[in-house]
Amino acid sequence: MNVERDEVCIFIPTLNEAPTIGELVEGFRQRGFRHILVMDGNSTDKTPDIARATGAVVRAQAGKGKGNAIIEAVQLIDEPYVLMLDGDGTYSPDDAEKMLEPLGRGFDHVIGDRLANPEAGAFTRLNLLGNQLLNVMFRIAHGKDLHDILSGYRAFTLRSIRQMTLKEGGFEIETEMAVEAVRNGQRVTVVPVRYLARPGTVTKLNPFQDGLRIFSTIYRLAKMNNPTFYFGIIGLFISLVGGVIGVYVVLEWLKNIEHLPLTILTVLLITMGFQIFMFGVISDMLLGFHRETTRQIEQLQNPPKPPR
Repeated sequence: MNVERDEVCIFIPTLNEAPTIGELVEGFRQRGFRHILVMDGNSTDKTPDIARATGAVVRAQAGKGKGNAIIEAVQLIDEPYVLMLDGDGTYSPDDAEKMLEPLGRGFDHVIGDRLANPEAGAFTRLNLLGNQLLNVMFRIAHGKDLHDILSGYRAFTLRSIRQMTLKEGGFEIETEMAVEAVRNGQRVTVVPVRYLARPGTVTKLNPFQDGLRIFSTIYRLAKMNNPTFYFGIIGLFISLVGGVIGVYVVLEWLKNIEHLPLTILTVLLITMGFQIFMFGVISDMLLGFHRETTRQIEQLQNPPKPPR
């Protein structure tokens, strides 16, 4: 089944993208996309005016940050399919059909992989390394390799995005979307797309500050998706602290020096760390049981149709 252009909303969150937004909107209109929504984060340049002049519907978001723009836009969109991309000119309308095609084959969520084919100068070495590390962290924490969880080029069904519980207000929103897609058992695929060098707008991303926030989001959201990983890290850290103290106690004991309080502390820390780890294992078992129960309920509510 092909996705018709009139069934697609092109969604572009913007903040001071005047040098690029006009050409971007025009590029989609030339390709037959009529429903273009620009959610503007209260730009101080002429971004909203340019977007309107080139044929987009412009709405001003109430909150701050890209995450809030996405959360607010989901309630405004009526079309069954959504193609989302940044307004800074780093993504090309030429890849639109490639991104939408898997939705016609039944996928719920499509991620455009920037790392597969970036233009020279599109990434600094630090940004590229940070993206790769965060993707490895996501794969370990959530058990799924999505190649480029921070990509701003995504296609999804309106049903699938409304199924997600999105709360992150900033750049962590892409990570949360990836986690929610995995948690809800959505069919996700990855499509390589071109990633262009920024053509003049200033990046809003702080590599260190936002990188730490994204790392924290990956770990924090693992609590509900992979509790063994989440609690295992905590338990391992506490046990390691106890083990280091224990080594010191043993070395001192070999010198005929006893540290009874430290000995008790060592036993308590190692025991506590093991208990926290086991709590994660039990939580993982309960989560698996919950998912299986949910799957069986969905099968009962939507039984397979008998063959004709």
